[in-house]
Amino acid sequence: MFRLWVAILQLSELFLSSLVHLLYGFYIFSTAIASDISQALNDCFKPNINIGVKEEDEDDDGSKTIENSDELPPIVLVHGIFGFGKGRLGGMSYFAGAEKKDERVLVPDLGSLASVYDRARELFYYLKGGQVDYGEEHSKVYGHSQFGRIYEQGHYPEWNEDHPVHFVGHSAGAQVIRALQQMLADKAFKGYEDTSENWVLSITALSGAFNGTTRTYIDGMQPEDGRSLKPLCLLQLCRLGVLIYDWLDISWMKTYYNFGFDHFNITWKKAGVSGLMDCLLGNTGPFATGDWILPDLTIQGSMRLNSHIRTFPSTFYFSYATKRTTKIMGITVPSSIFGIHPLLFIRVLQMSQWCHPPDVSLPYKGYRDEDWQDNDGALNTISMTHPRIPTEHPSRFVVNDSDCQPLQPGIWYYKIVEADHILFIVNRERAGVQFDLIYDSIFERCRKHVFRTKPTLPNLTH
Repeated sequence: MFRLWVAILQLSELFLSSLVHLLYGFYIFSTAIASDISQALNDCFKPNINIGVKEEDEDDDGSKTIENSDELPPIVLVHGIFGFGKGRLGGMSYFAGAEKKDERVLVPDLGSLASVYDRARELFYYLKGGQVDYGEEHSKVYGHSQFGRIYEQGHYPEWNEDHPVHFVGHSAGAQVIRALQQMLADKAFKGYEDTSENWVLSITALSGAFNGTTRTYIDGMQPEDGRSLKPLCLLQLCRLGVLIYDWLDISWMKTYYNFGFDHFNITWKKAGVSGLMDCLLGNTGPFATGDWILPDLTIQGSMRLNSHIRTFPSTFYFSYATKRTTKIMGITVPSSIFGIHPLLFIRVLQMSQWCHPPDVSLPYKGYRDEDWQDNDGALNTISMTHPRIPTEHPSRFVVNDSDCQPLQPGIWYYKIVEADHILFIVNRERAGVQFDLIYDSIFERCRKHVFRTKPTLPNLTH
C-alpha cells in the first residue's frame, strides 16, 4: 500500500511539473508570436514618416553602433539551457534587454539543448565566421554531421589575442564559454593555429553551471552514471517532444525556436518514419549518444568537463551565484513563496531536500547532501560560485565590489545573490532595481576595471 501511494505521488508530481513547464513554454512562444503580429500591424498602419535624422545604427544582432564603438572589445552574452539568442522568438530578449545597456554587445543564438562541446564550437564560428565544424572525430563518435550552420560574415572576425572579448554566460552558458576558452588554448579549430586562451579577456557567470546540479536527477537523469534517463520522468517527456518537433521540421516554428539538433538530420525529409522510430526508441540521435546538454549538467558530467578545463592566469573571472533558500531550525527551505517563479518553486523545495541515493556510490570524494541544499530552483548555489570539482580553482568571496579592486586575473571572484534562476532573464520587470544593479555592475567592470594593459588617455600621450 505504501509503495502504491508513493507511485501515485510521483505520477502526480510528474503531471504537475509537465503541465507547468508546458504552459510556460506555450506562454513564451505565444507571446513572441503575438508581439510580432502586433509589430507587423503597427508597421502596416502607421504613417510613413522619414524624419531624416539618424542618431545610431543597430546591426543584425541588436548591438548599437555609435562613434568609436569599434574600439571597444565586444561583450558577448551567452544564453543557457532552453535559451535563445537574437533573432529567435521574434523580438523577445533572453537577457531581458540587458544588451541595450552597452554600445557593443553580441547575443549569439546557440543550440538550446545541444551539448556544451557543440555549443562552444558554434560560438567560435559565430564570432569568426565560416561554417561550423564540430570536428571529424567528435562527429563520428556521436553520429551527426561534421558541419553545421554557415556564417557568411562573422560577428567579430578580427577576434584574436590583440582583439579579445568579454564573455557573460547565464546558467549552462558559463560552461560553454569555459569550454571554448580551453579549445582556444588547445588550438582545436582546424585552420586557426594561432588561437590561445588570451583571446578571452574576461568571463562573467550569472548563475553559472560549473559543478552540475542535483536537479538533473530530480528531472530524470540516473544518479548512477549521470548519462542515462529513468524510464518515466520529465526529461523523457521532453525528449519525445523535442524529437517530434525536430522531425516535423515546420519552418516557421523553427524560425521562432530551434533546439539545436539540425546537425543530427532527424527531420522527416532526411530520416523518414523509420528514422523517427529509431530516435524515439533510443537507438539513434542526440539522446541516444549523450551528445546533449543534460549529461553535461549532472555532477558526473561537470566533473568530466572540469577535469580538462583550466582557469587561466591572464583572464579575469567573476561569478554571481544565486539562491532562494534559507535555514529554519537547521532545515533548508524556500526563502520565499511569492518571490520564486511558479516554474521553479517545486524544484526549489525538492532540491533543498535532496538526498543522494544510499545505494549509489557518491559522485566525488567528500560529497555531502547538506552542501548541495541551497539552490535557486535550477542549480545548487555551491555549484555556481566557481569550479570546485574534481579540483578547486582559485577563488575569493566578494561582499562589496570595491573590496576586490583592483581585480587580479586567474581568480574566480564570486558573490551570492538572493534570486531564483530566471530572475535576471526574459522578464525585466520581475527583477526590478536588482536587474539594473546586476547588469550595470557587469558592464562597468568590463569597461572600467578589466584590462591587460592600462589604457592610455589622449591627454596623457607623450
